[in-house]
Amino acid sequence: MAQAKQENFPVASFFLPGRQRRQLLAIYGVARLIDDVGDEAPGDRGRLLDWLEHELELVFARGRPENPVMQQLAAAVAESSLPADPFRALILANRQDQEVTRYETFDELLGYCRLSAAPVGELVLHVFAAATPDRLAQSERICAGLQVIEHIQDVAEDYSRGRIYMPAQDMKQFGCTESDLAATRASESLRALLAFEAGRAARLLDQGAPLVRTLPTRPRVAVAGFVAGGRAALHALARASYDVLPHPTRTRSRRAFARAFARALRSR
Repeated sequence: MAQAKQENFPVASFFLPGRQRRQLLAIYGVARLIDDVGDEAPGDRGRLLDWLEHELELVFARGRPENPVMQQLAAAVAESSLPADPFRALILANRQDQEVTRYETFDELLGYCRLSAAPVGELVLHVFAAATPDRLAQSERICAGLQVIEHIQDVAEDYSRGRIYMPAQDMKQFGCTESDLAATRASESLRALLAFEAGRAARLLDQGAPLVRTLPTRPRVAVAGFVAGGRAALHALARASYDVLPHPTRTRSRRAFARAFARALRSR
């Protein structure tokens, strides 16, 4: 939960009612827990993911899970009819991470994002009682854009874990090799690759941004914050000339966020 402040976007805006903030924080906590198990846990991660899946089933069977984060989710589910399938998809995404370490095309990467990112957007819309098919489609684009931005920022960290999310097809196009990902400074070919992927992420955010204007006032502000956070992160990457090695570029300016937030609110 302490990692919420490090995200590219505000996890739960203080502008929202307490009940919705609690639900969003519960969703974030479970999503973060699943990712941390899939990325960092020592030992048999497959078995740990099995355990998390069992804990999740207890939540939706109105049982009593052991993990405190899952207990928070159980309280959120008791207050609202959150669906179980998006959480199951997040676990599936982390199972995939244990087996798939490379993606050939951007379409393949988007397929992964449908498991690892889109379910969070779906859950957010359920919290706001706004999960219509059109909104879900736009939310999927926003979530994919945010996920691609995170992959750009964390390219060195992902490589240290044995994973490359940058599509192999694109790496070949820009003459970027795996050795570029292990360097201490980003090469020109890596910078060009990341700029290209950042452009794709920006277009995904643009395609999904009209979702904001379809929502009531408070949810509109919250979702505008997600979009603005992604755009401000892209601004920070561009200012750093896409040199994300050896540390990710996560510091964004308040001015860039404010401009992006105002733009998101106006999106049509």
